[in-house]
Order: sequence, then C-alpha cells, then structure tokens
Amino acid sequence: MTAPVLETENLVKIYGRGETRFDALKGINLEIGKGESVAVVGKSGSGKSTLMHLLALLDAPTHGVVALEGKPTGDLNAKELNELRNSAFGFVFQQFFLTPNQSVLENVTLPLKIAGVPAGERKRRGMEVLDQLDMADKAENKATDLSGGQKQRVVIARALINEPSVIFADEPTGNLDSATSRVVEDILFGLNRDKGITLVVVTHDLDLAQRCSRQIYLVDGQIVPTPEAATNDVVDRQPRRAAHPAGADDATGTVRITEPTTGEMITLSEADAAELTRAAQEPMRPGKHAAPWATNTPHRPTDQPGATA
Repeated sequence: MTAPVLETENLVKIYGRGETRFDALKGINLEIGKGESVAVVGKSGSGKSTLMHLLALLDAPTHGVVALEGKPTGDLNAKELNELRNSAFGFVFQQFFLTPNQSVLENVTLPLKIAGVPAGERKRRGMEVLDQLDMADKAENKATDLSGGQKQRVVIARALINEPSVIFADEPTGNLDSATSRVVEDILFGLNRDKGITLVVVTHDLDLAQRCSRQIYLVDGQIVPTPEAATNDVVDRQPRRAAHPAGADDATGTVRITEPTTGEMITLSEADAAELTRAAQEPMRPGKHAAPWATNTPHRPTDQPGATA
C-alpha cells in the first residue's frame, strides 16, 4: 500500500453513559493509502458512518488517534479543524444538502466562500469544475430545478472545488435510480483514477463496494475479515449472559458496579458489566503502525458525558 493519507490507532467511540451507553466503535486500527479507493461496508448500526465522521474530522473519538498525512489531529482547535476539513476533504452524501434558493454555482463555490476566496476567483474555479461534470450550462439554475442525478453532480463539483486529497462518499447513490447511480459512480471512480484523489465510500451496497480497490467490513463497531459477517441479514445482537458478578439482580439480569475510570455507580447488563471490568484490567494495546505517535494509545472504554446516541 502507498503511504497512508489517513491512519487510526485504537479508535473508540462511545455514546451515552450508564444504561444508555452505546459503543459505536471498539478499537479500530486501519490505514488508508494515498490514491486508494476504499469501501467501508456494514449494515445499519455497524459503525460505518461513525467511522467516516471520525476519519473526516466531523467528530472526535472517545479514545484513540486519527492522523492525516502522519500528523495526529486530536490537539487541533475548532478553527484549525474547520480549515483542515475545508482544504483536505470533499464530501458527497446521500442527501444532497444543497441550498435550494441559491444557484448551482453558488452552491458549488460555498467552500471557497468560507475560505475567503475572492468572488472572481470563486466563479472561475466553480465554472471549471462544473464544466468537468458537464454542468456548466446549469450554473445559474436554482438547485430545486435539477434532477437527482444533476444534484449529485453538483455535490461532486462542490466536493472538488478545493482540490481535496480525500473525498468521503456516504451512500452516494442511495437516492438515485440504477442508471443514474452508475453514472455517478463512474464520475467518482474516474476522479480517483485520473486525479489520484483518495476515495472513501461508506455503503451497505456490495456491488458498489466491489468497485473499490479495498473493502473494510464492520460489524458492531469492529472490523471483520469477511463480507458475510458484515452483510448477513440475521445478526445475533443478544448479549451472552456472563457468570453473575457480585451485585447481580436475578430478576432483571442487571448489575450495579463501579465504573472503573469515573468511580460512579452504574447499572449494566451482566454481560456488559463483565466486559467493562475485563476492559479496565486490560493493558494498554501497543501501537501497530510505524508512525511515531502510534505507540500505546489507550483503549479503555469510558462513558462520555453529554453525548447522545
């Protein structure tokens, strides 16, 4: 694989606390090389969108490291994160997120406006990318006047306007018919092939995933080796009952324990209590990557105050 543009080390994301706690990601280690096309595949609730949000610096992990071009991003402030996202990443979502009463050109050049680029330069660059996508003749149209396929082309043009190194595509063809989907896919993979833009596609569509050079399969917040595990229609999500720890309530199958890192008393299922206790006793996992920051990043689940599922 080429030099990684994105790396994660022991990436953990936890929402809620106590009885509402949900472990969305459970220690993800991965590298994405420059110019790769990578599909993150999984069913709803598998953690694939959460992983994309962390990779794209749209959210912060509970534990672990996300690095861009070998540099950890955890210490960046909000302004630095916004600038980095705006310059390094482009986004293509299932929902188009276009401003309906603005023109196609205004929608496309929004990232340049945020970056403070003068109006004349915004128009020049906006028309260039629209021309690449055969949408230059629609520049003055309102977004509401476009078909679904045209709207997605506008979204791709907006993703390209800052010449990003990575494009994140979250179910990019989910709202399109099969013929239009193929056209949009061809555009995205053409950009990956011809311009060397790294493409990260989040999808439950195996056909789309197979067009990528590599697939990452997620089940319940963990990477699994085979597509069958990630796409099987029947996934056993029932927790296995553990041996009753001290404090177990036989009537409810729950147990009150002291949360290892906060010291709070919390109520969990017996299986979750056993897992939390085991994780707290687990030594720090050694870093698996060559990067100097990737050594002994903690992987100890803790509740995150204020987070919501």
